[in-house]
Amino acid sequence: MLDKTQIAKRIAREVKNGQYINLGIGIPTLVANYIPDNLEVVLQSENGLLGIGPFPTEDKIDPDLINAGKQTITVVKGSALFNSADSFAMIRGGHVHLTILGAMEVSENGDIANWKIPGKMVKGMGGAMDLVASAENIIVAMQHCSKDGQSKLLKECSLPITGIKCVKKIVTDLAVLDVLPGRGFKLLERAPGVTVKEIISKTDGKLLVEGEIPEMVFD
Repeated sequence: MLDKTQIAKRIAREVKNGQYINLGIGIPTLVANYIPDNLEVVLQSENGLLGIGPFPTEDKIDPDLINAGKQTITVVKGSALFNSADSFAMIRGGHVHLTILGAMEVSENGDIANWKIPGKMVKGMGGAMDLVASAENIIVAMQHCSKDGQSKLLKECSLPITGIKCVKKIVTDLAVLDVLPGRGFKLLERAPGVTVKEIISKTDGKLLVEGEIPEMVFD
């Protein structure tokens, strides 16, 4: 199975030159470290920042520079700082090409649930609702199953929904999958050492398996 770093590395391959990209809390923030050097992209944080760089080394930590998850970050040349109202105007105006989010559940028609944890106090869904409603492309980074072994790729989400029919692609610790409206999850790649049979057994939603499924390769 993939670890969190490998999930981030695999998602970084989906990034295209010239994109404005929002990275959600958790695994998605790691993607900033693995975007190929030959690509020019702009990473956006909804707390009011354009131009996020890789995570800082110990000698370059600036406590005044944080992302939406309150992690310390670096900024690249030409970055811009502004208030959250302007940031959400950018998001709601459709100027973010790609959003990468974590999720607790994704349904086979692309619904995402990623903000409410049963039995725990939450402050609200934050910017996730705006991001999934506005970005051109939504990629989810997540574990394929919960800690108790239950699939998180479902026919229908059981948790409160963040967005409807919005997820385009999912990268889990087991696989890479497309979400095809009306058809379900389509298996594209499998993690090293993981069999198609295992992925089928751990996916509750409809899973399409066509032809030979390649194994992911990492440098």
